[in-house]
Amino acid sequence: MLQRFLDPSVLAGISGLDLVAKTVVDGFVAGLHRSPDFGFSQEFAEYRAYSPGDDLRHVDWNVFARTERAYLKRYRGETNSILTVLLDASNSMNFSSHGVNKMDYARFTAASLFYLAIKMQRDAAGLIVFDDEIRMYIRPSTRQGQLVRLLSGLEHAEPRARTDFAKPLHHFQQFLRRRGMVVFISDFYDSPENIVRTIEPLRFHGNEVVLFHVLDPKEIRPEFGEPATLVDLETQERIEVTPEYARGEYREKLDAHMEALRDKAHASGMDYHLLVTDRPLDDALREYLTIRQGRH
Repeated sequence: MLQRFLDPSVLAGISGLDLVAKTVVDGFVAGLHRSPDFGFSQEFAEYRAYSPGDDLRHVDWNVFARTERAYLKRYRGETNSILTVLLDASNSMNFSSHGVNKMDYARFTAASLFYLAIKMQRDAAGLIVFDDEIRMYIRPSTRQGQLVRLLSGLEHAEPRARTDFAKPLHHFQQFLRRRGMVVFISDFYDSPENIVRTIEPLRFHGNEVVLFHVLDPKEIRPEFGEPATLVDLETQERIEVTPEYARGEYREKLDAHMEALRDKAHASGMDYHLLVTDRPLDDALREYLTIRQGRH
């Protein structure tokens, strides 16, 4: 697609991911997962220390009377989730027509999800960075310092090579221990059929899968005043295009690509949400989470 042929505007090193993530999360505070198994059943499992905001109805007051410490009763069926983010770091993610390229927007998105999962929901979180190889794997964990490890991993994720969705899927399944939420963040420049066919086995294992489709606004609605030579960022192939092609046939093809990816993802039980890099991230994530909550 068009973005793969354009020279990128590469930004300087990204910093302050933790501050960005906190700011974004504060803008849309809401649950990342709403498991149908969440709740307090009749089968007691364990105690958990009280945290501000927890429902006081589930505090064990007998324990409090003996220890002067507040603990919540946890029952089987109430489980924290595991969040694994799979981040596409192929060369096409370098593209930008304005101040933020797709890779940085993807980093901000992942950082915000990690902050929400770890700091606000006490979930385990992990990261896989991939292109046509696995470049980084940080195992999901709730250990102290996990958020710092994940943010550091995001900062060191640099675009290279081409996209191969089969590699991270194979790697992820090797480490699959319990079901959770799997979030792919990518520009998804492959056929919708191949993308969904490759990813949907994660659904068969009981995972919840979300596709965040990151695109630059000029990829969706390109503007040319004259014919141009475009260079593929991943293959270096060149192609001549006209303004008429950009306004007509290209837009139709990209619209069809996004629609097919969305429809096939939904048909396979996966969420799909478009993230355009000129839109404030807190607005985009709030919209997704609002839609998500409405389905549960």
